[in-house]
Amino acid sequence: MNTYIPDMKALWMAENVTATVHNIYTLRGTLIRDPLNWSKYIAEALYRFGQEAEVMFASHHWPRWGNARIQEILRAQRDVYAHLNNQVLHFANQGVTINEIHNVYEVPKGLQDKWYCRGYHGSPEHNSRGVIQRYLGFWDCNPTSLIPLSPRDSAPLYVEMMGGAEKIVARGRQLHDEGKYLLAAEIMNRLVQAEPQNQAAKELLADIFEQIGYQQENPGLRNSFLAGAYELRTGVPHGETGSTSSPDVVRAMSTELFLNFLGIRMDSRKAEGMRFTINLVTPDNGEKFIVELENATLTNIEGFLASKPDLTLTINRSDLEQTMTGAKTLEAQIADGTAKFEGDAGILKQLASTMVEFDPRFEIMPGTKGKTVLAKEDPYEADDVGPPIAE
Repeated sequence: MNTYIPDMKALWMAENVTATVHNIYTLRGTLIRDPLNWSKYIAEALYRFGQEAEVMFASHHWPRWGNARIQEILRAQRDVYAHLNNQVLHFANQGVTINEIHNVYEVPKGLQDKWYCRGYHGSPEHNSRGVIQRYLGFWDCNPTSLIPLSPRDSAPLYVEMMGGAEKIVARGRQLHDEGKYLLAAEIMNRLVQAEPQNQAAKELLADIFEQIGYQQENPGLRNSFLAGAYELRTGVPHGETGSTSSPDVVRAMSTELFLNFLGIRMDSRKAEGMRFTINLVTPDNGEKFIVELENATLTNIEGFLASKPDLTLTINRSDLEQTMTGAKTLEAQIADGTAKFEGDAGILKQLASTMVEFDPRFEIMPGTKGKTVLAKEDPYEADDVGPPIAE
């Protein structure tokens, strides 16, 4: 959301115009953004406010002073997002696929020369792939990529056909020494996938990742390669993780969002054969939900109550938050009268038995999960594994 303060002739461009190109596809993962709309909103700001603004500032980075400078930056930023959208789709219409576009697309020279249009945040490589993902999806139209083998399943055949680990390591080291790091990564990754305990292979792949990372202008790409190198050498980092279930966070969650999350936490393989319907009523905020488990799938719908539920649970939303944070189970709240029920309360134990605690410290590179030793916990830091489900 852009904001204009007329009395000061000050234009706040939020994070829409900063001293870099933003992410269309974010490496942390989210929905692909629309670069064409992004460009058009910058154009609207340019013609609605940018004709008279004397200072432009952003949520990140420094202000720009003078109308001529403001217009120059707005026009360039408008063009960098429009070019990304239009030129990537131009190539896509000529058969360039998601697995090729990052090697084909280039930012025009006139924009490359402007430091505030460079890929310090969103790189041309991963943004261009994001545009194709947004419009066309992951498939490159080659049938072999429709149902590919998992890397760990296909890698042993590659290793066998390439003559075994020793030959691959020797060739990988040669490519590394020649500075052909992407080719080296291609073959060494196959070996590491096939032989996760081959430490020599992992060390060489780490060296290769490190060199690729050092050459990246974009910190997201650089950090990804360096993180891969770290994990190959050291194992999965076991530092503390940030809490996502603090009281403030939980209070900000809607009841529907919490119920949706339970559907994600449920391991459907544990729910085969289960079937029940729960009415959830929270009198203090007037909400009501039908929660159903059927076909190994947990669903909810707001604003309705089933006529013949297996369980009706009535609890104030403010008390439900105790369960959402893990401070108090539903079973305990039923026992002390905070929550009231009609029907089969044993259903809650069935539901709880299907829930899985997520640990964000899973391995990315094979053979690295159990390599590190968990450091002693800091008593002032919370080790978050997600909000628990009450029994």
